[in-house]
Amino acid sequence: MAEPPAKLEVVERFFSGTGSSYDKIVVLGTCGLDRYWKRLLLARIPQRPARIVDQACGTGIVTIEIARRYPDCRVTGVELREEYLRYARDKAQVLGLRNVDFTLGRAEDVVVDGPCDCITSSYLAKYAELPLLAQNCARMLRPGGVVIAHDFTYPSNRVFRSLWLMYFQVLRWVGKRAFPEWRTVFDELPSFLRQTRWVDELAAALRENGFCDVRAESLSFGTAAIVTARKLLDPSR
Repeated sequence: MAEPPAKLEVVERFFSGTGSSYDKIVVLGTCGLDRYWKRLLLARIPQRPARIVDQACGTGIVTIEIARRYPDCRVTGVELREEYLRYARDKAQVLGLRNVDFTLGRAEDVVVDGPCDCITSSYLAKYAELPLLAQNCARMLRPGGVVIAHDFTYPSNRVFRSLWLMYFQVLRWVGKRAFPEWRTVFDELPSFLRQTRWVDELAAALRENGFCDVRAESLSFGTAAIVTARKLLDPSR
């Protein structure tokens, strides 16, 4: 089952030619909250993992940190854009990491050698075909394995939403001049987030594919969320 072309088109329009500045923009565009959100994601990884997959790994920010924290764990980053993987591979080479590798492809399609203890993702869910993504996670995870998905959400609080939208206005005015390759994201991301229901849709897809303990945590005044779930020890239950 192929991903709807519209989502692939959004990814192409948003991220073409942005690899060199991604690490800066992910901090600038979140007022530094990205670092906090990623720490929360990393804190939810099970103890003593042996195999982890980081889906939509981008330039390898989370993937590299996982590999450094768990030197005895095999870590695979999966990314749709070769442009981003070049930066991720360069980082791993500079750091001399031997427990990390990278695979080009859609998170919904790539199946790594497993079983895996944990599957992570950051900024993937809103672009993904979530039923297929949940199926793929279920295929790769061992019983009891954990999914941890983090992404932006559209703020529900009116007051904070107004401030959030004002910040995007600043990004459009200042950011587009300093980082013109991000113009489309600054222009379109708020309305795109307003239309997505990825938190509820991912939670439902995970339950339908044999996951339990599905939890969604809203972060930073509703600007992001983390969804976690555990694969049932007995899939027949």
